[in-house]
Amino acid sequence: MKLFIALLLLGAVGPFACAAEPRPLSLDQVVDNLIRKNEERAQALRSFEATRTYHLVYRGFPSDKEAEMTVVALYESPSKKDFKVTSQTGSKVILERVFKRLLESEKEAAQPEMRSHTQLNRTNYEFALGGSEISGEAGQYILQVTPKSKSKYLYRGKIWVDGADFAVTRIEAEPAQNPSFWTKRSEIHHEYTRIQGFWLPTRNQLISYIRLGGRAILTIEYKDYKLTDLHDPAPAMAVSTSGTANSQ
Repeated sequence: MKLFIALLLLGAVGPFACAAEPRPLSLDQVVDNLIRKNEERAQALRSFEATRTYHLVYRGFPSDKEAEMTVVALYESPSKKDFKVTSQTGSKVILERVFKRLLESEKEAAQPEMRSHTQLNRTNYEFALGGSEISGEAGQYILQVTPKSKSKYLYRGKIWVDGADFAVTRIEAEPAQNPSFWTKRSEIHHEYTRIQGFWLPTRNQLISYIRLGGRAILTIEYKDYKLTDLHDPAPAMAVSTSGTANSQ
């Protein structure tokens, strides 16, 4: 009877125990799994479609400006990205000089020669373990990332890594390279969600503080994902526990 009661208690607390904190892996093990799982997901995700809404508000000299653009984004592996603008309102300066340049920059960053210099791996970043958080079924690791070179496509700050899928779920950072002389500093806030086994962006925000005293807030909302031609990513339980592997 005592054994039966003990088993019942273990069954009762089991779900709570697995939701407490990530398994105690070392920094090398977390980074190895993150890099490997990212590569597996990139191979498995052949194409998708999503709707994005870009919204920018600028307050400052010489005048306040605001604009919004909605686009349908199409991706085909390994590097093809197309964007179809479905609506746009507000400042023509923002629409032409900011939003359209953002889309062009994203196409550029998707090209193989550029992507190799921007991937989240040991070639481009240094990693440090910053702790863990109770979240989801397996918790999350918090990593401090430092870019090894200055680039507008790299960042320095913190990333949150899911303890089961080893995918980035959140980023709090700043650009590795100041995007403009007129920008004093910038903040990056990215959020991701799990859709059909893939972690995809749901909300990105960039806050830029201008040298003349103004501030620009760019927000990108993602919705209506349609994932097609998928190959299942490797099971989440297949994680490395043996230290550094060949993951670059």
